[in-house]
Amino acid sequence: MYVKDTIAAISTALGEGAIGIVRLSGDQAVEIANQVFKGKDLAQVPSHTIHYGHIIHRKEHRVIDEVMVSVMRAPKTFTREDVVEINCHGGIIAVQEVLDNVLDQGARLAEAGEFTKRAFLNGRIDLSQAEAIMDLIEAKTNKAMQASVNQLQGSLSRKIRQLRQDMLETLAQVEVTIDYPEYDDVEELSSQELLNTAQSVKEQIQQLLNQAQQGKLFREGIKTAIIGRPNVGKSSLLNVLSGYERAIVTDIEGTTRDTIEEFVNVKGIPLKLIDTAGIRQTDEVVEQIGVKRSHQVMQEADLIILILNQAEKLTDTDKELLRLTQGSQRIIVLNKQDLPSQLNDEDLRPYSSEAEMIRTSMLSESGMNDLEQMIWQKFASGDIASQDVTYLLNSRHTQLLKQASSALDEVIQACDLGMPVDLIQIDFTKAWDLLGEIIGEAVQDELITKLFSQFCLGK
Repeated sequence: MYVKDTIAAISTALGEGAIGIVRLSGDQAVEIANQVFKGKDLAQVPSHTIHYGHIIHRKEHRVIDEVMVSVMRAPKTFTREDVVEINCHGGIIAVQEVLDNVLDQGARLAEAGEFTKRAFLNGRIDLSQAEAIMDLIEAKTNKAMQASVNQLQGSLSRKIRQLRQDMLETLAQVEVTIDYPEYDDVEELSSQELLNTAQSVKEQIQQLLNQAQQGKLFREGIKTAIIGRPNVGKSSLLNVLSGYERAIVTDIEGTTRDTIEEFVNVKGIPLKLIDTAGIRQTDEVVEQIGVKRSHQVMQEADLIILILNQAEKLTDTDKELLRLTQGSQRIIVLNKQDLPSQLNDEDLRPYSSEAEMIRTSMLSESGMNDLEQMIWQKFASGDIASQDVTYLLNSRHTQLLKQASSALDEVIQACDLGMPVDLIQIDFTKAWDLLGEIIGEAVQDELITKLFSQFCLGK
């Protein structure tokens, strides 16, 4: 797909910094940049070179900034179009003025994600690789980053293309077989071909789906609810794990009224920590809403960290929380070990086991290494700890894989029932098309627009 106009946007985060970059892409990128650049003639410089000069305000004839300009000619660029990047001094005003001047010379302000969209439309990357770019930007751990890099380099694309190629070869073989109806066993041979390939592809799809939860955890983090009564140390735990004063900590009960979220990295495992309002009976309306949200978060969490104050006897609320979280993936933190203990193993035995308990003091931060080790152990035995993370599936990939698998189930069932080959081919081809949607070879324009609109401006 060929796009004629030239787009421009600020590609670095707005704010103070060493460098701010204005990026242009399109047939007129070099010509437009040349109109505002005082230095070498950019139209005459070799591709993939960088040049010193100044950006001049075309109307006021003044210097806006001292810059370095990179010139990259198609097709060896990210978008496979001519690309110019103007490296300015960081800061909102200078970078914005450079962009405004570029737009005045005929460039159009890029839409969110439009540079990546053009890379996709111009065939440089497929849809799954484009999505991997956003995952790479948002990666919160080294493993998440590596998985995104693998996918950007085409790990998922190669797998999907191989599956589709296997299916295509089977379809071609079936067509050839059908073209020779003089053989009596044509129908049987064709059905067997379809059945064998359907079973093989379905098995490989299931292997991909088995990594779907892994992808969710890498992308979104392990949703970890920190729950307990007021003033047991929930907000203190959030602050210790995050490394700074993320939540307000006071001796006043009910300080936390709403959920507070923070991403942390525990031994390479991404945690989406959610500090909840202290759970107790209260007549205060706002606090009641917070308690209700705490119960909701607790039900949706992948991991629950239940904090108890070991300097006090178990209350009815403690017992209820212990009962509610039984059977869940949880860690029980017996906090305030710096104070005399009022809890013993006999009190806790009806509700929990010693293996899921950690003793801590948020005041001295003792026991935190043990807590992090237990979190790691709970997930290290699963796929998330794998050193070879090949695929980072998102919800769109997962849904399409499930639909393709369902279509292949129909193929297998139809073969078992001895249905005509031409009817079996319908579901087989449907599965082939669904797999194509993952990499963008069979996808609607509306979906492409929606996907790239989630990207940041300038990417």
